[in-house]
Amino acid sequence: MPTIFSKTAMSAKPLTIAPHDVRETPASVFPGRRAYPARPVAEADQADALREIRPARHWPGIGLVIPLLALVLGEAAPRLGWISPHLLPPPSTVLQTLRDWGPLTLATHIGASAARVAAGFALGAALAVAIGALVGLSRLGERLLAPSFQALRAIPSLAWVPLLLLWLGIDEAPKIVLIAIGAFFPVYMGVASGFRDVDRKLVEVARMARLSPLALVRRVLLPAALPAVLTGLRNGLSLAWMFMVAAELIAASRGLGYLLTDGRETSRADIVLAAILLLALLGKLTDSAMQWLEHRLLSWRDTFDGGQS
Repeated sequence: MPTIFSKTAMSAKPLTIAPHDVRETPASVFPGRRAYPARPVAEADQADALREIRPARHWPGIGLVIPLLALVLGEAAPRLGWISPHLLPPPSTVLQTLRDWGPLTLATHIGASAARVAAGFALGAALAVAIGALVGLSRLGERLLAPSFQALRAIPSLAWVPLLLLWLGIDEAPKIVLIAIGAFFPVYMGVASGFRDVDRKLVEVARMARLSPLALVRRVLLPAALPAVLTGLRNGLSLAWMFMVAAELIAASRGLGYLLTDGRETSRADIVLAAILLLALLGKLTDSAMQWLEHRLLSWRDTFDGGQS
């Protein structure tokens, strides 16, 4: 029995768009308004598509602009009498201090600090990954552990120093433990939030596919949480360098923190700035390594690249 829908369907004609069809707003549709200029549909679609696929501009070397300006200003300010060279030595004096130390002295101090950061970061990150995964994957673990670790996270780093000195003495152990404490909390937060924020639909689909618990973690949970985990590791490594300076300021006979203390006690601003420069270079080097690792492991993501600017 025919219906109104079948009659309408039989009488309907296919809608076609001529090549010369245009995008415009006729004045008859909205009386009193000026009609927009006509533009061919094909031309408009092509322009929109070109805007979408146009690659973003690359500015090689633009990251060096601010450091170069700082070097020029730092060299000019003391020489023009804007500031005392005793308070702010020019960069040329700082570089001369680095040359006076020689490769052996530089290697000794850099190696001591880097070894402490590596040991402390490895210890803190390993504990943070284990505890963060437990908190992120288990409701019981979250209720049991999260309140205590949130309270511990609020304790300033220097508040641990007297206790660590009483427990572990003044050797390497308290320095490494203090660095581990600094690296622990960013990694812990990244791992816990990464697992906790996994889309529930992904887990439900995996369970419908009858994945084992190990396969669920390996194929669903870990890839989904990996961006947050890597961000936590990157932040933890940065804090490890900061806590290393605090650890070496307490009691150390070598290291970049020791150079800061030596420059302060001898009123040598050039030594302090040289140590700060080395810390900045080492921190940037390790952060770039973590950034490269992040890009390699997350190359499958389709992320926003900053547009066309």
